[in-house]
Amino acid sequence: MSSATIACCGSTAAQDTTPDTAHPLDPLSPAELLRVVAITRADPALGPGLLFETVELMDPPREALAEWPATPVPRIARANLFRRQEAGVWRLLVSLDEGKVLSATHLPDARPLIQIEMFLEVEGIVRADPRFIEACRKRGIEDMEKVCVDPWSAGNFGVEGEEGGYLVHAFAWLRLRENENFYAHPIEGVNAVVDLRAGRVIRVDDYGVIPVPMTEVNYDSDFATETRDPYRQLDVVQPQGVSFRMEGNLLTWDRWSLRIGFNARESLTLHDIRYDGRPIVHRASLVEMVVPYGSPQNGHYRKNVFDVGEYGLGKLANSLKLGCDCLGTIQYLDAHLGTMTGEVMTIENAVCIHEEDAGLLWKHWDFRTERTEVRRARKLVVSTICTVGNYEYALYWYFHTDGAIQFEVKATGIINTAACIPGQPGKYAKEVSPGVAGQIHQHIFCARLEMAVDGPGNSVVECNTYAEEGPQNPYGNAFYEQETILPTELAACRRIEPATMRYWKIINPNKLNHVGRPVGYKLEPSHCVTPFLREDSPSGRRAAFTRNHLWVTAFDPEHRYPAGEYMNHSTGHDDLSEHVKQDRPIENGSLVVWHTFGLHHPVRPEDFPVQPCISTGFRLMPSGFFDRNPGIDLAPAPNAASRHAKACCS
Repeated sequence: MSSATIACCGSTAAQDTTPDTAHPLDPLSPAELLRVVAITRADPALGPGLLFETVELMDPPREALAEWPATPVPRIARANLFRRQEAGVWRLLVSLDEGKVLSATHLPDARPLIQIEMFLEVEGIVRADPRFIEACRKRGIEDMEKVCVDPWSAGNFGVEGEEGGYLVHAFAWLRLRENENFYAHPIEGVNAVVDLRAGRVIRVDDYGVIPVPMTEVNYDSDFATETRDPYRQLDVVQPQGVSFRMEGNLLTWDRWSLRIGFNARESLTLHDIRYDGRPIVHRASLVEMVVPYGSPQNGHYRKNVFDVGEYGLGKLANSLKLGCDCLGTIQYLDAHLGTMTGEVMTIENAVCIHEEDAGLLWKHWDFRTERTEVRRARKLVVSTICTVGNYEYALYWYFHTDGAIQFEVKATGIINTAACIPGQPGKYAKEVSPGVAGQIHQHIFCARLEMAVDGPGNSVVECNTYAEEGPQNPYGNAFYEQETILPTELAACRRIEPATMRYWKIINPNKLNHVGRPVGYKLEPSHCVTPFLREDSPSGRRAAFTRNHLWVTAFDPEHRYPAGEYMNHSTGHDDLSEHVKQDRPIENGSLVVWHTFGLHHPVRPEDFPVQPCISTGFRLMPSGFFDRNPGIDLAPAPNAASRHAKACCS
């Protein structure tokens, strides 16, 4: 991962100093990625013809990090490899220091991620299939070059002929002219199933003809005939420069410090998050996202895509543009990832780092003295944006002056569309344009948080508020909060309960604050959703992590993903619901908090042709971690060029 510095509006971005020695948590460099490929190809036990699904750093153990740099930390890469015409995935550990493969395990039932390099290949295969051509002809389509095909993951539905396959289940649209919005013209009722190993269509499902809607609904600026007046220019200017600093992948700002990582599956990862030197989270990332659609009609019942586990977000990250994706004085980081054939792909400006005003931090006016003290908050933003087919997911990590950590996902892009008889979208969809339907669906995310609140030995506490019952509540106003330690993994399978204002705290029972209570951080579950997949259904079995809003597991370096390590075509046998059956103790230990949250999306006409951003996420807030308001010592500093500003702040 390398950096690029951008100057905005005459101001200077953060100073970037790349250390001579890479930190053990730094992602693999381009040279290291190529070295892993060379080591792998030179290993006689593996043989030729292997393709690379993912190559990433294997996170070193915390104990080794504590001894670095006095004691060197081995540089080890994880690599998943596959052959195009053969079943299974090879799981490798590769030593960069020793230049050899440390271990190689063949998993015959695993399938690799669907690679970005395959997207256009699938479109060509489908367009050339005589059965698909005939299905299009029945719908009045003669020019196959105008047909756009999206490769959706096929799932695991027990369909005859799909057993053991490495497949995609394709949906198609018609593009009328260059740059026109083809999602306005769904080719309904026909789905090609493509074998990625053989490079051929194994089946075309035709559920019957529905006319292709032909009304254009465009968003590209080339088609704009009338636009409202633009806003007057709004510049975010920092004439004195920014308040954060980059040293390689180490980011420091105010009292915060963290390391930034990036890989092909998770995209953005954050490591060793600290406030004033005190650890809070050892590793944080978005580890899964499932998008179940609610329609059982035609081939739409198969739309239950796991965007992280079946495609990987990292390779789908955007190159961010100043003034468009990011505004202000920006520090960018490039991402370097391995390609399927063993080269290096670089996504320039994949990560954006900047500061934002965050409104009022705290204020008080003493009416007796008419003296006012007020401070404005600021937040540090670390973000990336990934495009998965029709949808964009913008991922934002915020670090606040008051010690809070916030994660936000903004979903935008284009809704998945189907064709309908005008005025008759059915009960599973809403019509967004004449003959164009958007189906009800959900976006359910899971964040994985390796907690380290004030060091080792963490526990999770559930907090519920109850009204007092009986004679102890003579005035009817008594209510209180009750805290309960969650002792084991099964006990920590929890859902929100609005009736008791339920939330959870991660505490360190070995560290007490100045009132004798364990220091802690509160997980505020503000965007939880109810899943509607039947638990014993093909999709429900694979998305069991959506059933709880909180899971807590004892730390296991090989348990990284809530729906399983090898998600493509999986059965759900390797998910969180299976792992917690071990029911390991989680009190005062190394633990992982998995938080499930998301968006429930009954589609609106306003979501088309491009959906305005809708947001979801969560917040980690200090709860007894500090002895007082951590922003109380912020010096008065009015953020305005006004002679009256100082009087307003102090």
